[in-house]
Amino acid sequence: MNLRHMEERDRAKVLEMMRVFYSSGAVMTNGSEEIFNSDISECVSDSPFAEGFVFTDTYRGSLLGYAMLAHSFSTEYGIHCVWIEDIYLKEEARGKGLASEFFDHVRSAYPEALHRLEAEHENLHAVEVYKSQGFEEMPYTELYRKPL
Repeated sequence: MNLRHMEERDRAKVLEMMRVFYSSGAVMTNGSEEIFNSDISECVSDSPFAEGFVFTDTYRGSLLGYAMLAHSFSTEYGIHCVWIEDIYLKEEARGKGLASEFFDHVRSAYPEALHRLEAEHENLHAVEVYKSQGFEEMPYTELYRKPL
């Protein structure tokens, strides 16, 4: 199995996986085709704000999952912040260490950055995986406001 940057040719397969991911209990919002396409477009462009990755089967070349990062600056910590926005693995790719490999990649690529992610409290397995990777729960509620 291999991790590589997302490319335009991955769009259709990543869209399929996003539809599954965003309709699961792992995510609070359902997203939309417009949002999914916008996310992929940002990830495959030269944007300084987003990066996309795909997990591939080395032998067959098929996509086994995807991940997306968002870059920002944390005034709370005074450093570059890398948000792990999405990490999704197809059922057959789970439990094989791919998520750990991805977290190692993020740590290696951005060793001086704060790494953040969100998880649904009900997604106990994911929370335990994240904690095993050194993530800690934040002691506050995050709020948001949509643009006009």
